[in-house]
Amino acid sequence: MSKEDSEWNETEFEEIRLGDERLNVRAIKLLGQLSAQPQDFINQACEDWAATKAAYRFFDNEGVRPEAILSPHHERVCERMRGQNLVLAIQDTTELDYSAHPKTKGLGPIGNKRDGVQGLLLHTTLAVTAQGLPLGLLTQQIWAREAQSRQQEYEHRATALKDKESSKWLNALKLTLERAPCEAQVVTVCDREADIFEFLLEAAQERASYVVRAAQDRRLMVKGETLWRHLKQCAVAGNLSVEVARKKKEPTRTARVGVRYERVEVRPPQRLKKVRMEPWEPVWVWAVYVTEENPPPGVTPLEWMLLTNIEVADFKAAVKRIEWYVLRWLIEIYFKILKSGCRVEQTSLATGERIKRYLALMSVVAWRLFWLTYINRQDAEASCRSILTEDEWQALYCKVRKTTILPDQPPTAREAIRWIAQLGGFLGRKHDGEPGVTVLWRGWQRLNDIVDTWRLLNSPFTYG
Repeated sequence: MSKEDSEWNETEFEEIRLGDERLNVRAIKLLGQLSAQPQDFINQACEDWAATKAAYRFFDNEGVRPEAILSPHHERVCERMRGQNLVLAIQDTTELDYSAHPKTKGLGPIGNKRDGVQGLLLHTTLAVTAQGLPLGLLTQQIWAREAQSRQQEYEHRATALKDKESSKWLNALKLTLERAPCEAQVVTVCDREADIFEFLLEAAQERASYVVRAAQDRRLMVKGETLWRHLKQCAVAGNLSVEVARKKKEPTRTARVGVRYERVEVRPPQRLKKVRMEPWEPVWVWAVYVTEENPPPGVTPLEWMLLTNIEVADFKAAVKRIEWYVLRWLIEIYFKILKSGCRVEQTSLATGERIKRYLALMSVVAWRLFWLTYINRQDAEASCRSILTEDEWQALYCKVRKTTILPDQPPTAREAIRWIAQLGGFLGRKHDGEPGVTVLWRGWQRLNDIVDTWRLLNSPFTYG
């Protein structure tokens, strides 16, 4: 993604088609404004009243669909996927809380559905490399949940999956298969909520690769056997160390786990007959069972049952599937950037439909911030021109180095990213490691203010 000749937003949205060239231009401009000030409200990011009115008109335009806004980004993601031997398509859902704006129309219940909290649900497929570099969003679904009584919820359980909220997993899987370039191996990675038999069956029929964490102790075709019972009887194939993310009352830690694996045939659930889903055939999967035998006091022992349709022939292959699942945590970081870094839950656009268009743009902004964080770790020695414009790296260099003399060669991507993080409060001490997303989005906002001043001071003056 070269930025030497154009701004990143112009490159990312070059192929946008909203049915009107003025709308195309406005979308590109808005993407740049919102990315320059990701934590600011729309009126602050747009800076003047005319630009602010134009932004609100854009978000109020019923002819602008969120899918159309994201379409050029999807194309760029597929371009970045080409040349990759493996891409992980990480699916997950997050809730967006807009209860602070009670007059907003077009929202629905979130949380436990009965505490009065109103908002939207957002289901995203994030494409990442095997090394953890986020390439962008492959799919996105945004909707408001309909309020239902207890009786309606009970009756809804017997309906077909296509009419349920859970269909989001299958819809995203299908779109991923349609959009992904054929030369890349794409593996869908999901948490326990995706442990739906229809998902396993659909993936088998479409030959779509996946790694899903099991939530249910499914019955196997072997009489009397269930998934957990069967895997516990298997011998431990080996041990490895797994990094466990911080939880509410538990710090980040390294867990020593035992690994078991086995190929099993999963029996279809009886409920499929009630909704007339065909065929009701068993599904063969490889199960990888990860358990922490001796956890430290006061922590929840690590236990994962992973299901995959990619062969697990030996311990090395089992470890590889575990490594893929560990990268699922990246989508949680992405959601954190979207909510905390871009503050999308603070917007007050009065209707859910306007918010959906806003979210489509801000989702790309959030990916960009995420990408900047990880490109530092993946391609550190590349020129900073691969991530910054000439004005951006020159203003950054002069600000940090406190000089007006530019170097013969631009700094590396790693140097530039660390300098941006420094603007956001990163100290860069020996024990600090690489900068995280929080200091980076703060620094990015400061950099854009510095660049505005740089352009003003270095532009030729016009007289008369």
